Amino acid sequence: MLFNSIEFAVFFPVVTLLFFLIGPTPRVWLLLVASCIFYMAWNWHYWFYIGFLFALIGIDYTAGLFIEPAKGFRRKLILGISLAANLSLLGVFKYFNFLNGNAAALAGVAGWSYAVPNLALILPIGLSFHTFQALSYTMEVYYGRCKAERNLPIYALYVLFYPQLVAGPIERPQNLIHQFREQHRFDYNRFVRGIQLMLTGLFKKMAIADRLSVVVDSVYDKPTHYSGAQLLLATYFFAAQIFCDFSGYTDIARGAATIMGFQIMENFERPYLAPSISAFWRRWHISLSTWFRDYVFIPLGGSRGSRARTYFNLAVVFLLSGLWHGANWTYVVWGALHGFFLITYLSTGSIRAKLAVALGLDKRPRVHHVIAAFISSNLVAFTWIFFRARNLTDALTIVRRIITETVPSRFGDLWRGIDATQCVMGLALILALLAAEVMGGKKTIWAWVARQPTWLRWSAHYLFVVVLLVLILTNPLKKSQQFIYFQF
Repeated sequence: MLFNSIEFAVFFPVVTLLFFLIGPTPRVWLLLVASCIFYMAWNWHYWFYIGFLFALIGIDYTAGLFIEPAKGFRRKLILGISLAANLSLLGVFKYFNFLNGNAAALAGVAGWSYAVPNLALILPIGLSFHTFQALSYTMEVYYGRCKAERNLPIYALYVLFYPQLVAGPIERPQNLIHQFREQHRFDYNRFVRGIQLMLTGLFKKMAIADRLSVVVDSVYDKPTHYSGAQLLLATYFFAAQIFCDFSGYTDIARGAATIMGFQIMENFERPYLAPSISAFWRRWHISLSTWFRDYVFIPLGGSRGSRARTYFNLAVVFLLSGLWHGANWTYVVWGALHGFFLITYLSTGSIRAKLAVALGLDKRPRVHHVIAAFISSNLVAFTWIFFRARNLTDALTIVRRIITETVPSRFGDLWRGIDATQCVMGLALILALLAAEVMGGKKTIWAWVARQPTWLRWSAHYLFVVVLLVLILTNPLKKSQQFIYFQF
């Protein structure tokens, strides 16, 4: 079920109303049933995958109970069984055909016979997200940072909680599980904050991301038909699209949870204003970057060893992060580029400091920050080429054309073959979003609205809804669009 659908517009108020009408114990069962309905609404064939999910829930729940008192090798063995169960399911559904296809290609090059067929499987929506959330539980119990959960329905709800089931944020058990035991009463101020978050998310998704996708999809689906300038424009549009699409989902998820009284973590903190790749990853998809930090980077040794070892650990993390996003070499290259940029940034600290002094930027910190953020955001935009392209051939074609054909011979050539109206509106919306992001460090628009008289607050909310509806109705895409990160 899409957040931006008529079905959800009915589902959410009905579930929320029932949530506040019944007692604490039935609420857990209500949210469990509602989460299953929410998930199976994508495709009613998902009933069989819900069975897989509950089987893994049973395995991880039992593993947690046995890990907590266990010591030494037995403790590691139980954790290993839990990890193997979860990762094997992820591997079969998401990576088997990718690995099998590459094995077949290598066999063909070597002249060997290879007859293993691909599996005819439907990749379950959000598989990587709820797999990593389940893994967080057993690893947190293993490291002694949280107690094993004794209540099976509550643990199941931790994995299946519908607001963040299919695209995160990837929560930790100590942050979420206890909230299912707490008494949640309706609170008007919390309701307003939740609605504001949901409206903000819908605006990002339906008014900005979906409009930008009109241009991005047409250009990236046929990159050889467009000039370097048009490909560069589409790349910047995609950078804005994926941010609005993904952070918009997070806003809606957080808003829906907030209304019911649940607090889930923020996943974005103005990432394109980050002054470095390192800072970008502290602000972008925060729940995933901290997951890899805590469960991959630190166990590998983190930054405790030599500089070479630290860089190796970072390279492993980013290659795995690329694979997490998808079974395609484009994602591997995307992750490798981020790893390369981060390692380069860390290894050139003294050089950058000397350059800043030579240019006088050490005495102009704001100018220094703007320049650093400009460089960082453009490096990130470059990596999005590989993330969005259908394959490596397309990605390299796009890079080559951007480098060699960036300046159009005539200004009108920039709009040839693409929807100029959508481009202009897209650029205006991106500038408005950038202004809101810059101002967001001091105060949000909703914070300003909250301080105004009642009549002005209500007028602002109505105006926001009207503008949102107008932008949705004038979008060439007339049906609800799936969120980008659902494919992961």
